Amino acid sequence: QLQLVESGGGLVQPGGSLRLSCAASGFTLDYYAIGWFRQAPGKEREGVSCISKSGIKTNYADAVKGRFTISRDNAKNTVYLQMNSLKPEDTAVYYCAAKGYWCSAYALDYDTWGQGTQVTVSS
Repeated sequence: QLQLVESGGGLVQPGGSLRLSCAASGFTLDYYAIGWFRQAPGKEREGVSCISKSGIKTNYADAVKGRFTISRDNAKNTVYLQMNSLKPEDTAVYYCAAKGYWCSAYALDYDTWGQGTQVTVSS
């Protein structure tokens, strides 16, 4: 069974950092682009970042550019999202998702999703 499992969420103060992990089981991530999405209460799910299957190409939403960094370790079958300088508006459930070949900013393009991890930025 193909599964993605996110971890690393939690409560952090504004200006703090968290590193989210997205671990795959049942398949290898080598052939997939991986996207991170987030959904805040009452809002639509939005794309945050994506990394190509090779790791060479990365994309970021304007709201997180310069603060978030996506990376992957195919040997560990895991993708990471390093989040620095967190703001209260970053509060959301964060999901990772896999799709073949290239990155996409559209959630409907992704085939496999994790269950999400809560990130709360508050003092």
